[in-house]
Amino acid sequence: MNNHVIHSAQLVTGSEIVDDGWVAWQNDTIVATGAGDEWRAHTTNETTVTDAAGNFLTAGFVDIHCHGANGAAFDDGPDAIRTALRAHRATGTTRSVISLVSGDHASLVRSLATIAELAANDPLVLGSHLEGPFLHHSFKGAHSPDALRNPTAREIDELLAAANGTLRQITLAPELDGASEAIAQLSAAGVTVAIGHTSADYDQTLAAIDAGARLLTHTFNAMHGIHHREPGPITAAISREAMILEVINDGVHVHPEVVKMLFASAPGRVALVTDAMAAACSHDGHYRLGSLDVTVTDGVARLSNGGSIAGSTLTMDAAVRRAVTEVGLTLPQAAAAASAVPARAIGRSGDLGSLAPGYAADAVLLDADLRVLGVWAAGHALPQLEHSDA
Repeated sequence: MNNHVIHSAQLVTGSEIVDDGWVAWQNDTIVATGAGDEWRAHTTNETTVTDAAGNFLTAGFVDIHCHGANGAAFDDGPDAIRTALRAHRATGTTRSVISLVSGDHASLVRSLATIAELAANDPLVLGSHLEGPFLHHSFKGAHSPDALRNPTAREIDELLAAANGTLRQITLAPELDGASEAIAQLSAAGVTVAIGHTSADYDQTLAAIDAGARLLTHTFNAMHGIHHREPGPITAAISREAMILEVINDGVHVHPEVVKMLFASAPGRVALVTDAMAAACSHDGHYRLGSLDVTVTDGVARLSNGGSIAGSTLTMDAAVRRAVTEVGLTLPQAAAAASAVPARAIGRSGDLGSLAPGYAADAVLLDADLRVLGVWAAGHALPQLEHSDA
């Protein structure tokens, strides 16, 4: 049995920070939390005890939109996925949804089946996210135009079959032919439908939400912005309480003041995501994102041909850090946006994203500068990388 207690922490729970807090877990589940010396009652000779020494302890981060890291892309098979996940886990991401860029049907089927197998053997892999191929050409971003197409019931059935119950999220443009039917079909299968890479206006977005969409993919990016006479998809998503809005808080995709506005407009409904590609926790240079060439300069990834932003080099700890130091959120707000909110977006609010009894034993220890000191997932310590502060 794996018994562990972390004590003497500033415990980040919900909307507050508990001084001299502690968390106790057995195997992969938190069994008790509290403050003071009561943690001693939860120890035996076989208990591992960690002194947090006054540092911050938060729930483990849940990244629902990520494409790679550590020089490896999630589209390139199981070994590449494992290589990339090692870097993200070292930076506080305890659970990951594996995102795939648009591709031909056969390659997506193969990738979904691969991720399903990984998820069956690794509880930290939550499943897959198809970012495409049902995207609008005018807002394709870093997706190959040759891979974009309208959704059909037959293709969706085959994608769902390949994923074998592990397709957690799909990004699509609701204005495409067949999109309304696709949203209903995917929602009925338990998939979180996200609106993104879209030319949809305000009314089209509301119609998609009414049909079952529940997430906005990387808000502000690859969609119409907010105009005083044409409010667009962002305003529509903010107006509906059922919607959660992703944001890439790397200081490049969205200005910190705009991120601040988003959090104020949709409190408790903004999910921090990385949208990280292979250069995260790696170095500047030349990479591939799907079938497209990407050049990374000063940590900013752009398509080599055309210059569109092509994912990020962000990690979840850096997203949280920026949310506090640049956006002005409290640490509980930022930590929730990196844990509880994304978990809720994919239907895992009952067991992920909180340091409460009954939740997964996923935790991140942060120092006063909000840099990672230690990470635990499913009750076990995760290895750190030398460049885990990236």
